[in-house]
Amino acid sequence: MRNMSVRTNLDSNSDYSLQLNRWLLKPIGVWPSSSTASRHEKIISIIMNIVCYSSVMFAMIPCMLRMVLEEESFYMKLKSLGPVSHWTVSVVNYSTLLLRRNDIRYFVEHMRTDWRRITREKDQEIMMKNAKFGRYVITFCAAFMQGSILGFCFVTAMTTQAVQVGNETRILYVLPCAVYEKLLNVNENPTNEIVLFAQIWAAVIATSSTVGIFSLSAVLAAHARGQLRVLTEWITEFVNKSRSDKTGPLREIGMIVEHHLRALNFISYTEEAMNKIYLLELFRCTMIMCVIEFWILTEWDDKNIQNLTTYFMMYLSICFNIFIICYIGEILTEECRKVGEVVYMTNWYYLPDNHILDLIMIIARSSVVVQITAGKIFHMSIYTFGDVLKTGFAYLNLLRNMT
Repeated sequence: MRNMSVRTNLDSNSDYSLQLNRWLLKPIGVWPSSSTASRHEKIISIIMNIVCYSSVMFAMIPCMLRMVLEEESFYMKLKSLGPVSHWTVSVVNYSTLLLRRNDIRYFVEHMRTDWRRITREKDQEIMMKNAKFGRYVITFCAAFMQGSILGFCFVTAMTTQAVQVGNETRILYVLPCAVYEKLLNVNENPTNEIVLFAQIWAAVIATSSTVGIFSLSAVLAAHARGQLRVLTEWITEFVNKSRSDKTGPLREIGMIVEHHLRALNFISYTEEAMNKIYLLELFRCTMIMCVIEFWILTEWDDKNIQNLTTYFMMYLSICFNIFIICYIGEILTEECRKVGEVVYMTNWYYLPDNHILDLIMIIARSSVVVQITAGKIFHMSIYTFGDVLKTGFAYLNLLRNMT
């Protein structure tokens, strides 16, 4: 009975660490269904996928056609580039999440197994501390992104304009992104309201898929960090044990090595599943940061507080998100390297020679650091974040010279 109670508590802890991810990904039909899911649940998931794809496409295609086919000023095309690129990359992110459903299911099962393997209260506290860190990151990421994107949409939607159609003057809402009017005539009602609602709805779906990417990355990194912290605790306790213990160390060194390899395999699998997504996000964030900086400089002379506020919020949210994935790569690299440092800083010289050789193997494995990369090209670190900011400003100077 006690074992059942302990297992239930561990399952609730693992559910706690994944809860926000499920809340974000399940409404857009991306959260992987369990093996016991009914046919009805699978059909609902497919319907949600179709609705999300069609909603984003309905909003994106008319805007993309206008940006390509209409003869407008460079500034107006740049105004459309922000929403169009956001929808485009989000469609790619959404498709990637769908294709990676099996990987997400693997991560979920791996994390649940890790929680069940860690039964000591002290170790559970370490993992729970890191799980809370992951939840805080998800909360800030969702609040920043959804708040900034929805703020931009609503501020734009609250603005009206008078349009002369024949002898009639119509008061219409300004759309977040202008559309190709030969495809959709938004100068009449209710088409104007329908397209406005469709663009806001598409923005919510697109942002949810992007937030889902960042939230999943944060939770996976927080879990891996917790596992490595537990490992360092085990190593310290192992070395500090009495030298007269002849059987315990042999058994425990095997547990330590197994746990170490399991954590490293989890990080490697995470890198393999996410590196292409990180490369796309690096490109998107760099481009969007440059465009928003240009918008801010352009709107600054008009002193439009509403637009400037929303632009600053969007810029901060993008900076926060790109900082998160760079910081994730940084802390995982440091935690992997720290395992070897912890081994060396313990009182290993009190151990028998054969146990010292076992610890040397752990140090050697820790020296081969598993890195989180963007497309196997860029190492995700704080230095990469600084390079993204500098590149964004470099592109901004290029845009200013062009205009």
